[in-house]
Amino acid sequence: MTPAELKKRTQKFALRVFRPVEALPKSYSGKTIAMQLARSGSSIGANYRAACRGRSKAEFRAKLGTVIEEADESAYWLEIIIEGNLMEKSKVEALLNEANELTAIMVASRKSSE
Repeated sequence: MTPAELKKRTQKFALRVFRPVEALPKSYSGKTIAMQLARSGSSIGANYRAACRGRSKAEFRAKLGTVIEEADESAYWLEIIIEGNLMEKSKVEALLNEANELTAIMVASRKSSE
């Protein structure tokens, strides 16, 4: 996957994250999870773009570390939504799979840049 394709994929992920964020209950816990997921889910692509603009391999790897953290955090919040029965599993399962795939891709990319 090229950097341009990965930039687009992470951008699509951010846009897809906003659907369940808007659909979560308006309770305190629902709002808290919504804000956390919106932040981490939209931050993946932004940080990946920053990594691609890194001035050195070391900077690229460091910024990819942030991308990995945000992708994994997004997966965490999606798991909380499922396990907390805040939404039907079928409505967020594909997004959870994508968060896990993005995490794996970024980990592999970081390893191959060493």
